Amino acid sequence: MDRRSFLKTSALGGASAAAASTLAAPMYAQGKRTLTMVTTWPRGLAGVWDSVERFAANVDALTDGQLTIDAKAAGELVGGLEVFDAVTAGQADLYHGCEYYFTGQHPALAYFTTVPFGMTAPEMMVWYYSMGGMELHHKLGEIFGLKGFIAGQTGGQGGGWFRKEITSPSDFQGLKFRMPGLGGETVSKLGASVQVLPGGEIYQALSSGALDGTEWIGPWSDEKLGLQEVCDFYYPAGFHEPGAALCVTSNLEVFESLSPMQQKAIEIAAGECHQHNYALFVSNNGPALQRLIQGGTQLKEFSDDIWSAFGNAAKEVLDGYMGDEIFAEIRTSYESAMAQTSAWIGRSDGNYTPQRDRVMAAQAE
Repeated sequence: MDRRSFLKTSALGGASAAAASTLAAPMYAQGKRTLTMVTTWPRGLAGVWDSVERFAANVDALTDGQLTIDAKAAGELVGGLEVFDAVTAGQADLYHGCEYYFTGQHPALAYFTTVPFGMTAPEMMVWYYSMGGMELHHKLGEIFGLKGFIAGQTGGQGGGWFRKEITSPSDFQGLKFRMPGLGGETVSKLGASVQVLPGGEIYQALSSGALDGTEWIGPWSDEKLGLQEVCDFYYPAGFHEPGAALCVTSNLEVFESLSPMQQKAIEIAAGECHQHNYALFVSNNGPALQRLIQGGTQLKEFSDDIWSAFGNAAKEVLDGYMGDEIFAEIRTSYESAMAQTSAWIGRSDGNYTPQRDRVMAAQAE
């Protein structure tokens, strides 16, 4: 289906187009334009809202105020998980969120956030910017009349918070657990009752007993959300999000109506947000983890048999979508790039880092 043609002829699309024709002309005449950006995040949510604000500031600076972004927090215009539909329908111009929230629209969207046993943040940057990832993101987006760019990066995310210790794969049976994307489908295969909730609803769901556990991001964001107040056990290493990208995604017709300078400003603003956001998360996670430990949080690691169960279930999930042509194309590109990049990083950084830490520790004694 040509989504853009559909939107032009639909009642909502027609109304949006009519409104745009009456409102946009004066703004173009003045040389300025404001785009409405809906987000999946509550205002002020640590790390992710920082990316929203930085993207908006970047666009304003890069265009010298000719293009401005009016950012709406989750619930201010549409719900946190309704942003995809709002932008495809023309109710908003862009959204800021995570593409894997919308795997119900297409499972391959997950690759532009993260997938189980997928890329670390550096590997993701290599694929996206130099091995065809961005082009595939745009190709997939065209199906829905969208144009997306990665615009944030959490780094490796924790395996989750739990009320009770997880000692075997069977502990996931019947567990009410929050996890989006294909990672959520993976733990569902282990018997978990998976829920997809936006960040602003997680604490209340845990407090009320609607959830037995959750993953969110990492120590800094999780601490800010207060997850240590409702769960005792924290697993710092997770299979599901080894390097999760945030995104800014525009309605394609809106994007194409911008000047080339404004289009490039959005691309550059998003890319700068990606690297800055990664640094922000990593720099804050270490100190936050120490505070959590000092506050009584019990750190645990999944056993090898749990990791193996995750791996087997994840492969089953991914293999189940290989009948879709574009999913298969994106997965093949992604896994090929990951293997090539890891072959070098594993031999260089993978060997250097533990040796550096060993030598530095010995010198400190």
